[in-house]
Amino acid sequence: MAVAVRNEYEDAAALRALVERSSELKRRLVDFGQGARFDRWLTPLLLDAAGPGRQLDEWDAVRIVDDFILRYRLPDGTTVVDRFVAGQRDLTQDDRAVLLGWRDPVEGIFEVRRKEGDGVVLLNLLDDLEYRTYSNIGRSAFRGVSAGGFLLTRLVPLHPVDGVWLVSGVMTPYPKSAAAEIARAALHLAASQLELVFRDPEKIEQGWQSMRTDRAAFVDFFGSDELVLPPAEAEDRLNAYRHRPKATTTAPPGRPRGGHLPDHGLPAFELPPALAEADTLGVIYDEVDGLNFYADYGMLRDLFADPTLPGRSRHQDLLRTYLRDESIAPLPIRRLAAAHPRTVDAVFRKLLRKPGFTWTEHGEDLLRRRKPRYYEQEPRPGVSVIGDRLGELAAAGTRRRSTRRRRG
Repeated sequence: MAVAVRNEYEDAAALRALVERSSELKRRLVDFGQGARFDRWLTPLLLDAAGPGRQLDEWDAVRIVDDFILRYRLPDGTTVVDRFVAGQRDLTQDDRAVLLGWRDPVEGIFEVRRKEGDGVVLLNLLDDLEYRTYSNIGRSAFRGVSAGGFLLTRLVPLHPVDGVWLVSGVMTPYPKSAAAEIARAALHLAASQLELVFRDPEKIEQGWQSMRTDRAAFVDFFGSDELVLPPAEAEDRLNAYRHRPKATTTAPPGRPRGGHLPDHGLPAFELPPALAEADTLGVIYDEVDGLNFYADYGMLRDLFADPTLPGRSRHQDLLRTYLRDESIAPLPIRRLAAAHPRTVDAVFRKLLRKPGFTWTEHGEDLLRRRKPRYYEQEPRPGVSVIGDRLGELAAAGTRRRSTRRRRG
């Protein structure tokens, strides 16, 4: 019994020492990242956040600096952390492990499960995983935090210890009474930043399954996985699809599902201005890349259908944009190439001025050169999957809003 207590104390002491060391490392890293050598990249980020009035509060400044130091990619592809580790000769192997682990932070909205020693156990409402969390300023960081409340923050791993995390940058607490507001914010993040959800491998598989089901419903509704429409019509039809009657999933075993219910809780779908102002909109629901929207896709389709059409320079400029813009996946170009095998070679020979170009031989290499980030990333489902706890909080918030409306 005495040995067990002694070991537990030694583990706690070693962990406390590691947290204290991380505090020193973080201070040195921040000083390094705010040095003159990085001004050309950091200063524009701060000025952009400050806006025309040049007003930036301390919390926003800390958040931007922290994000810059940990994740910003410098022109050579490295981060500030990489350069710090490479240039500091006094770092131990453990120091390097701690610092390099910080390049993969966890963004989240967390529910406080409980306090535990000098730290807290947090449930990330986005990826549905628990994080045993400490602060490099010690226990006092969690003085106003209580079980059932929420934290909006970023965590970094504390290597070489498994399963231990540190708060990085700003930590914003919310009381338990803010659960409905927190649930809405978490749902928005889960839908708009899918990478925050898919840290849990189980969620990835659930996401693929959900996307396959949704894609099958899309094809059944529209008769195809690809549409080319004027933006206003596309918006109307997509809203009709999203609010279509859906079968409930609560029928007793052995009986057909029925009770078709429209999904009235969904807000109206609106295209962003860049898409709404296009002449045509391409809507493609791919098996791997998910549901995507492409401005002026009809113009590209016309070019592939007839590479000799009059006034094709505008069409070719658009294809150049599709090739150069890394935010546009290879999907639309692959689709058009597959749909027009007889003309695809002529399209690219004229565009690239390479008479010997053939799509079969050179097409994939062209896409890999122009869109390296797409090929560097592991495919992820385009459908978000929320965890049980976030589902509970969202449902409770919906019930409360419904009750208030009935009382009103």
